[in-house]
Amino acid sequence: MVSPQTPAPDSPRSSQSPVPEGHQGNLELELLGLANALYNLGTTVINDSTKERDKPGGGKQVGLRVNSVVQHLSTIDSMAIGTRTMIPMQILTDIDNARNPMQLTRERLERTATENQFMNGKIAAIASYRDYLNEALCQNFPELEDILRPAGSPVQVSPSETVSEPNETVPEPNDVEVVSR
Repeated sequence: MVSPQTPAPDSPRSSQSPVPEGHQGNLELELLGLANALYNLGTTVINDSTKERDKPGGGKQVGLRVNSVVQHLSTIDSMAIGTRTMIPMQILTDIDNARNPMQLTRERLERTATENQFMNGKIAAIASYRDYLNEALCQNFPELEDILRPAGSPVQVSPSETVSEPNETVPEPNDVEVVSR
C-alpha cells in the first residue's frame, strides 16, 4: 500500500501538492471523487452477500454506490463543456484496451530518441561526405576553393595527404632545376 507521504508511481504529480485552481482543479477533484466512488462500488460488490439484499434506508447498497458513480460521471460530463484540453484518440483507445498511458509515453520517448540518434548519424555521415567531396574538388579544381571553402574555414587533410596552395609549385624529388646562364 502506498503511504500518504510518497506519491503513486504512476502519478503525474505528488499527492501532497495542491490541486490547481479554477476549472482544471475542480475537474481533477471530481475525477478523484469518481475514482473513489468506483473503488467503493467494487468493494461493495465483493462484500455484498445474497443474504443482505435489502438494506434499511431505501435500497440495496450496490444500487447506492452505482448511483454515486453515475452522479460523478454526470458531473464530469457537464464540466467537459467548459474544458478546452484535447486528448488524442490514440490515448483513449489505449486506455480502453487496458494499456498504461505512462508505459506508452515511455515507449514513444524511447522510439523518438532512437530515431533521433539514427537521424543524427545520417546527418554526420552526409557532413563527412560533403567535407571529403569539397576537399577532393579543391585539390582537383583549385579555382573552386574560394567557393567550396569559405574564408576562415580550416583545411581538413588526412595524415597521408598534403595540400599545396594553387599558385605554389612543389618540386618533385627527382626534378632537376635547370639554370640558364
